[in-house]
Amino acid sequence: MKSIFLKTLLLSSVFGLAACDTLPRSGPDHGLISSQATDSVVEESGSAQASAIKYAFLDLSPNILSYIKDPSPGSFYQSFGGGRGGAPEILVGVGDVVQVTIFESSAGGLFIPADAGSRPGNFVELPQQTVDKQGYVSVPYAGQILASGRSLPQIQTEIESKLANRAIEPQVIVSFIERNATSAAIVGEVNDPAKLDINESGDRILDFISRAGGLTYPGYESYVTLQRRGRSAKVYFNSIIANPQENIYVAPGDTLYVDQEQRAFQAFGAAGLSGEFKFDQEELTLAQGVGKAGGLLDSRADPGQVFIYRLESKKSLSDVGIDTSRFDDGEQEIPTIYRTNFRDPSGYFLAQKFNLRDKDVIYVSNAESVELIKFLTVLNSVTSTVSGVSGDARLTRNNAVSLSKGLNVVLDE
Repeated sequence: MKSIFLKTLLLSSVFGLAACDTLPRSGPDHGLISSQATDSVVEESGSAQASAIKYAFLDLSPNILSYIKDPSPGSFYQSFGGGRGGAPEILVGVGDVVQVTIFESSAGGLFIPADAGSRPGNFVELPQQTVDKQGYVSVPYAGQILASGRSLPQIQTEIESKLANRAIEPQVIVSFIERNATSAAIVGEVNDPAKLDINESGDRILDFISRAGGLTYPGYESYVTLQRRGRSAKVYFNSIIANPQENIYVAPGDTLYVDQEQRAFQAFGAAGLSGEFKFDQEELTLAQGVGKAGGLLDSRADPGQVFIYRLESKKSLSDVGIDTSRFDDGEQEIPTIYRTNFRDPSGYFLAQKFNLRDKDVIYVSNAESVELIKFLTVLNSVTSTVSGVSGDARLTRNNAVSLSKGLNVVLDE
């Protein structure tokens, strides 16, 4: 009777443990994933339960895919403008070296002596000058001329106006000899990092990268950061290729930094392989990502419960129908879980259109039958232990009886 009671007690404990979800598994149960979502777009809504972190839960569908846009880490065009129109005018700056040439219409003027005769050109070149710290250059009989922050034609016009009453129909040409204030630097993962002068015709981002010898690593692993006047923006290199408006003009004083960032995703659960996997290509779809992770384990996986964890923009979720007011106001990126069904033949087409992003997590849930087998294995282990204990008790009792009989015989003798 006691052994029957013990078995009943142990079986009750095992069932209780199973109900508490203590059976071994490689990740959360898919039922908990969907039921604990803060808000969901699913075919069948689950019961709301408390969750440590608020998140949204969506079933992948053609409608959902139409709202999912791959965000860029930043935008040059939105941050600095300059994607359209002509090249920005190159202005003179402090430290630039310029040459001033003055022409007069005839000899006998201020700069051309009368005995010059038929001197070709009737011009004089003033000594080369460096624009001083105050931004000025000096021109005889014209005085100090502000040069910094002005274009060459503007400087020429001022000199001509100041010499108009002294020289004979003066014409002035100001030209760059050395440009120190109209350069920009490009550093990082390029083949020839340098500080380069900006061409008069203007240089765009891609022009500057080309002049620096091109990228060291493939474009799909490269990001470009532009620093300008205390502001900064970072753009995926291939976004500059795909969106011409991001290929803005470089301005004097800019610094371009090119760095390599290998994008990767993680895979867990009943996938063939678990761990981190590099993209190693420009775009990686969910179908390709599952393939990289070794596919789904035939003996464990539930093909209908494949999940993708990521941070999704609040706007995209709002557009798709998620009630984003239930999340914190300051949250622009909301923890989101997408579910796809590989039991459905069309699920593979959806997986081919769903692009993975850097730091995405793929989780493949175990099939319900696997959980049942785990439970039966634990149950069998427990009941075998009960049977072993009762057997050992019987053996001990029989041995004790035999020993007692033997002692009685000895005592009778």
